[in-house]
Amino acid sequence: MDYRILPVTPFQQNCTLFWCERTRRAAIIDPGGEPERILALIAELNLEPERILLTHGHLDHVGASGDLAERLGLPIVGPHPDDAFLIHALPAQCQMFGFPPVRDFEPDQWLQQGDIVNVGEERLEVLHCPGHTPGHVVFVDAANGLAQVGDVLFRGSIGRTDFPRGNHRQLIDSIQQRLFALGDAVRFIPGHGPMSTIGHERRANPYLRG
Repeated sequence: MDYRILPVTPFQQNCTLFWCERTRRAAIIDPGGEPERILALIAELNLEPERILLTHGHLDHVGASGDLAERLGLPIVGPHPDDAFLIHALPAQCQMFGFPPVRDFEPDQWLQQGDIVNVGEERLEVLHCPGHTPGHVVFVDAANGLAQVGDVLFRGSIGRTDFPRGNHRQLIDSIQQRLFALGDAVRFIPGHGPMSTIGHERRANPYLRG
């Protein structure tokens, strides 16, 4: 599996392309906005997108999903159904954050803990990691020691829990019970900012000490 990170929108959210190196088939993960930039990168890399994957329902992670799904004829997969209330409230999210309206959509498939998503000949395991939102999921490429963790964990920080239905205790449990279990060597792509490893955050993240 190869990948490329493209920060989009004023929130600098990490939209990520994951692709199978043999087939060039790709997943677009968390296309939060700026669809033209995402399409240009897909063309530059000569990829064949086959699905859109969503970690959670916040506007800055899903804003371009409906547009890209329609233009490319792709299914939208994820997040967990507990985030349906956020996706159904996208117009309100746009007003709240001063964003132009985005195309409404309904995911073609909701995800559950332990599901497998194929990208070409590669496999991503789904972890349900609530806390930042109740339906947040993480995508794990176990074969290559790589994870897309959305807004659960960051380099030196953790996800906010002061949004509707956020839960700090759930977030810490998700990190300690599910992300830490992946092993210290696993690299992860967060929803914002630079990559890190599980081991670095286990040892040095000030929000996870004790």
